Amino acid sequence: MARKYSRKHGKSGSKKPIKKTLPVWLRYKPNEVEILIVKLAKEEKSSSEIGIILRDTYGIPDVRTLCKKKISQILIEKKTAPELPDDLTALIRKSVAIRKHTETNNKDETAKRGLTLTESKIKLLTTYYKKSGKLASEWKFDPERAGFYTK
Repeated sequence: MARKYSRKHGKSGSKKPIKKTLPVWLRYKPNEVEILIVKLAKEEKSSSEIGIILRDTYGIPDVRTLCKKKISQILIEKKTAPELPDDLTALIRKSVAIRKHTETNNKDETAKRGLTLTESKIKLLTTYYKKSGKLASEWKFDPERAGFYTK
């Protein structure tokens, strides 16, 4: 997929298994996996972190083929989903880190450009999430209060 603000085409990234069938060696049942997902969500892990933990420690290659649902759908059903989506939270954390960096290094023009690009991505995502109903219509990104969303 092409990058948003550059003309480069990134090729790296994790690859999904080609087969959409369950492996024979998988010993977990769908309800056990849902319990694991809820347990990890109560430890305040994001859905991407939950997927990585399930893959690396429990040997579950793909939750969607096993449970027929995404991790975020399972979290919504069990009412343990965070109030902000994971990608928006990650962008807010990134903008807070860049803002903290520019306070001490005020001549770093590259960081200032990165901050404007990051905050424009945040604005784009918030309008999308407001239209799709995943975010409250009165929610507004405030850079001064954004440190609240970091862990």
